Amino acid sequence: MKNRELSRICEKKCFIFDMDGTIYLGERVFPKALSLIRRLRRMGKRVIFYTNNASRSPVRYVERLSRLGFEPTPEEILTAGEVTVDFLLRERAGKSVYLMGTPDLEAQFRAAGIDPLPHDVPDADIVVTSFDTTLTYEKLDAACRCIRRGAEYLCTHPDFNCPTEDGFIPDSGAIAAAVTASTGVKPTYFGKPYGGAIAAISARTGYGAHEMCMFGDRLYTDIAFGKRGGVLAVLMLTGETSEQTALAADDADKPDVILPDFGPLLDALNEHETEDVNDGV
Repeated sequence: MKNRELSRICEKKCFIFDMDGTIYLGERVFPKALSLIRRLRRMGKRVIFYTNNASRSPVRYVERLSRLGFEPTPEEILTAGEVTVDFLLRERAGKSVYLMGTPDLEAQFRAAGIDPLPHDVPDADIVVTSFDTTLTYEKLDAACRCIRRGAEYLCTHPDFNCPTEDGFIPDSGAIAAAVTASTGVKPTYFGKPYGGAIAAISARTGYGAHEMCMFGDRLYTDIAFGKRGGVLAVLMLTGETSEQTALAADDADKPDVILPDFGPLLDALNEHETEDVNDGV
C-alpha cells in the first residue's frame, strides 16, 4: 500500500462507511473496524454510517451497531430510506404514496408525516419500492397496478443483492427489476450511487465533498457514489468485489484507493496523529 494513498485518506475530515460487507457481515465485525472508528473519533474526525439497506429504521441501526460495539450516535446514521423521505417531503409534499417496504420503513414514512396507502387503494400519485423482506404477491400487484395507471415510480436504492453470512439474498434492485419487467417503467433511484446524500451529510457535518471519503465493498454503489460526487472512494476487499474486478472497472467505477482491510489505514492514522503532535511542539 502506497503511503501517498493512505495520506490522502488521513487528511480527510469526514469518513463515510457502508455497513454490510464493509465494517461487518451479519454478526461478525471485521478486524480493526472497531479500533478504526474509535481512533477517528478521538482524532476529531466525523463518522457517518451510510447504508442503502432501507429495510431497517435508523433507530434499528443504532441498536445494531451498538450491539456490535460501534457505539454510534443517531446523527451518525444515514439510510437510503431517509434520503428518499427527505426528497418526498421537499419535492413531492402532499402527494399520495404507495410503499412496498418493510414495517420498519413504513413506520419511518409515517413518523415523517407520509402515510402510505393500503394495498387495496387503486391509485397513488407515487409508488416507492425498497428492500422488502415481507414482500407478497399482493404488494407487488398493487405497485404495478398503480404504476400502469400513471403513478411516478421511485426506488430507495439499486442494490440487486444483500450480503448475509449465508450468501446473497435478493435486494431492492432485484424487486425493482420485477416491477419494471411487468410495467415497462424504470424507477428513479435514491441511495448510493446517487448524490442526494452528499447534501444531507454536508448539512450534518459542515464538510464539503472534497473533505469526505467513502468506504465500501461495491463498485456500482459505494465507489460510484464517491466518484460521481467528488468524494474520495476507498474500496474494501471485504465484500463482493475483488481487486482484479476493481482494476478492470471503467474509470467512473474505479476506486481511488483499494484496501485489503482496515489495518494499514489504522497504522497510517496513528503515524499521522503522531506527526501532527510533533509538528505542534
